[in-house]
Amino acid sequence: MKISHYLEKILFQSRWILAPLYLGLVGVLGLVLYRFVAEFVNLVGKTVNGNSSDFILELLALLDLVLLANLILIVIFAGYENFVSRIEEAHDSVDRPHWMGTIDFSGLKMKLIGSLVAISVIELLKDFIALKGVEKVGEGTIYRIVIHLVFVVSGVLFAVMDYIGDLHKSEVKLLKKLAKAETGGVKKPAATKRPVRTKS
Repeated sequence: MKISHYLEKILFQSRWILAPLYLGLVGVLGLVLYRFVAEFVNLVGKTVNGNSSDFILELLALLDLVLLANLILIVIFAGYENFVSRIEEAHDSVDRPHWMGTIDFSGLKMKLIGSLVAISVIELLKDFIALKGVEKVGEGTIYRIVIHLVFVVSGVLFAVMDYIGDLHKSEVKLLKKLAKAETGGVKKPAATKRPVRTKS
């Protein structure tokens, strides 16, 4: 066999190096769960002894963790199926998420940027609630606003690039169809012969 065959086989199997990374993200989900439980205990304490602002801040912290967990799960499922292997265990499962197997690399980018924008919005809400009664906005809040705007602009640019890419793919498909039709790839309907009348 050629050396290129073994080289290509090694390169193809190298995708399994990513599998432990996704398993590590599963462990991170466990850490997020632990943090969620701790924040939930704080929320119960704020409900009994704290004011409404403290309660809302703790609630936003829980929402922040939930969005982060959703983001990690999307990366695990979509990343594994796009770059490692198909998850056959979930193929026929009734609990399979509807988006599983439909998110390509472009869709994964949009999911990521959308989750980041949602998380940054929650962080800004925390700042605005904490700024109640404060006249001057701190530098930390200004930086978070700038970062949030960067995420929003990045999301818009990603969406525009994906739209342009889809248009280009559609144009390429159309040109291929036209080229195939011109070269005879598309069969034209045969002309019907008219009966020849004989003179009597």
